[in-house]
Amino acid sequence: MKDDFMRAAIEQARKGLSEGGIPIGSVLVKDGKIVGRGHNRRVQHGDPMAHAEINCLQQAGRIGSYRDTVLYSTLMPCFLCAGAVVQFGIRRVVVGENTTFAGTGEFMRSQGVEVINLQDEECIEMMQKFIAENPKLWNEDIGVDD
Repeated sequence: MKDDFMRAAIEQARKGLSEGGIPIGSVLVKDGKIVGRGHNRRVQHGDPMAHAEINCLQQAGRIGSYRDTVLYSTLMPCFLCAGAVVQFGIRRVVVGENTTFAGTGEFMRSQGVEVINLQDEECIEMMQKFIAENPKLWNEDIGVDD
């Protein structure tokens, strides 16, 4: 069963998809409350750095220490986003899935980050459908030449 925070991340992913973007969403939680929400906006903003987790951290703004926060993401973070997790000292990341993109779970774990992978069917199906319908855009997002 999904918790409210993963539901909020999925809501962000769906928002991105409805805007014509890539359906990846993220929320940052501190003291049991969402302090930042974001979704992948690479397409919408023409910005290769506008990943969901980066957008989420930008929306959270300056919150002091990130050590007591939990980052939720519908997809296992890439190296860009995992680097931000490590840089800001986020100690726990809850991920919707890594079936469609293996991502950086081992890297984050090697840096002391607890990574919880839910392998959530809703997250998997949303990404599988998107990738099947938009392979060129997906490959651009993950940096693969097609």
